[in-house]
Amino acid sequence: MVDVVTASPGTDWQPDRFLDHYQLRTIPLGPDPDGEDPITATLVRKPSNEPPEERPRGAVLYIHGFTDYFFHEPLADHFHHRGYAFYAIDLRKCGRSLGEQHTPHFTTDLDAYDEELDKALDIITAEVGADTPILVAAHSTGGLIASLWLDRLRGSDPARHARVDGLLLNSPWFDLQGDALLRTLPITILIKAVAAVAPKRVIPRELSGVYGESIHESVNGEWSYDLTVKPLGGFPVTFGWLDAVRTGQRRLHRGIDVGVPSLVLRSDKTHFSRRYSESVDVADVVVDVGHIARWSGCLGDRVSVVPIPGARHDVFLSRAQVRESAYREVDGWLGHVVEPTRGVNA
Repeated sequence: MVDVVTASPGTDWQPDRFLDHYQLRTIPLGPDPDGEDPITATLVRKPSNEPPEERPRGAVLYIHGFTDYFFHEPLADHFHHRGYAFYAIDLRKCGRSLGEQHTPHFTTDLDAYDEELDKALDIITAEVGADTPILVAAHSTGGLIASLWLDRLRGSDPARHARVDGLLLNSPWFDLQGDALLRTLPITILIKAVAAVAPKRVIPRELSGVYGESIHESVNGEWSYDLTVKPLGGFPVTFGWLDAVRTGQRRLHRGIDVGVPSLVLRSDKTHFSRRYSESVDVADVVVDVGHIARWSGCLGDRVSVVPIPGARHDVFLSRAQVRESAYREVDGWLGHVVEPTRGVNA
């Protein structure tokens, strides 16, 4: 694995190697529970052109999914135009935080991500002010991670949780896709048993690159990103990581409470395919949107679920007309649900 960590741990913002005019800050982390030290996380920001005394309307903390990292400048631009400071985190062993000693995206417990998410929240608060509300936005596996984090934060650290006033989920991964047999108790026990003795063993499966082929500019897409940290066919899936995800999904299914208004965006249809076609560009080819619809109610109160016709798995990487529809939904939700309540319960 090529070492792509771009800065030594510290407090200074450095130029980002992936995006012009963006900056990164390396977040030191404690010992890796999975023994791949050293580990860090990386916070990325889009610098503001506003005077320092001008407080933003709000701030965004964006969390990526599996085989992913932050590269989506138009998403940051959209929130900047609305008056939000924009930050994104590359979690440990992901994207800018991936080192030679790391198994990409590997963890055996999603709770471990609380460390960098708490620290990112503190950094953002220090920069934008304690009275500036923060919107957490997350995609796919990041949507599961963010939801469970906010549920724990609500109970364990109400002061930190109070800084967050909304949760925006983009095709969150709330259940295991595929044949129903894969979600049965015997398969769950098998995954957990293998994970206990060989957590880094790769699950034998044929990797499909159809989603990557649909979005990357080198094949059928329009988006430019680094294939070293986001390969077309994805990184191998390990038993330990999948067990961590399944444990998190079961916790969600029992019902949690993120404690803030939530907007869940998803495609209106799923189309699993191993070959690229036009149908791939107008559907979710990664997760089952029926599962998103089914389990979104487990997030707590004040949940809005909006299917976006013709959306891809990452709704904001859909074709232009579709993603503009998604942005309108976000703006409407912020304007009618989130922003009017700011300060009401302070």
